[in-house]
Amino acid sequence: MSATPARQLALQGAAVILVLSLAWPYFGWQAAALPWRETSIAIGGTALIFATLSRQPWWWRLIHTGFMPLVWATQQLAIDPAWFLAAFVLLLLVYRGALSGQVPLYLSNRQTVEQLATMLEERGPCRFLDLGAGLGSTTVPLADHLPDYHFTGYENAPLTWLLGRFFCLGRPNITWRWDDLWQAPLGDFDVVYAFLSPVPMPELWQKAKREMSPGSLFISNSFPVPGEVPNRVIEVDCSPPRPLYCYTI
Repeated sequence: MSATPARQLALQGAAVILVLSLAWPYFGWQAAALPWRETSIAIGGTALIFATLSRQPWWWRLIHTGFMPLVWATQQLAIDPAWFLAAFVLLLLVYRGALSGQVPLYLSNRQTVEQLATMLEERGPCRFLDLGAGLGSTTVPLADHLPDYHFTGYENAPLTWLLGRFFCLGRPNITWRWDDLWQAPLGDFDVVYAFLSPVPMPELWQKAKREMSPGSLFISNSFPVPGEVPNRVIEVDCSPPRPLYCYTI
C-alpha cells in the first residue's frame, strides 16, 4: 500500500471498523457503555499493525498509532469547534500543496542557495524557475546575488504565496506566480529547480523532458528522479544532507 492520503484514510478506517465491530457487540451484550478511551487505544494499536503489515514509513505508523487516541483526548478538552475550523483553514492556506500533490512546504537553506548561485554563475545569465517556491527562500537571495539573471517562482498555497510576494517586493528580476507547478511552461526557462517530494518526481521528469530545451538544466533538491542517473550530484554541506541532483536535458 503506497502512502497516499486516500489509502492512509482507508487504513485508519479499517482499524476503526474492525475494533468497533468487535467492541460494540461485546459491550452491548453486557449492557455496558463503550469505554472510549480504551477503544481509541485499541484502534491505534490495530492501525499500527495494519501500517506495519503494509510497510508504511515510520512516520505514517506513528500517525496511525496516535491519531484516534489524540481524537479522544482532544474531545475531552471540550474545545469550541470554531477553533478546529480556523486551524484547518490556516493549514490549508499554508500547506495546500501537501493536500493536493503530497508536496509539503520545504525551505531551501543558505548552503543550498550558495551552491545554486555558484552553478548559475558558471552558466551565465539565464532564466531560473523555482517550482514550489514557498516563501522565496531560494529566489529572493539568488535574485539579490545575481541581478542580471531572471527568477520566476511558482507557489499555489495562498498564504505562502502572499508572504513570498511581500519578500519579493523591490526586486524587478523576480516574477512571482500564484499557480500550480504543473501549469508552468518549463520550456521558457534555462534552469528549473524543484524541492518537492518523491511522489511527483516521475511525472515532473516526463514534463521536463517534453518541454525543456536541449542543454537546459533540471535540478532536484534531495529527491532524485527514479530510474534516471543524474549528470551531476552536488553534496551540500548541511545537516540533514540535501544533495542536489542535476539532470541536463
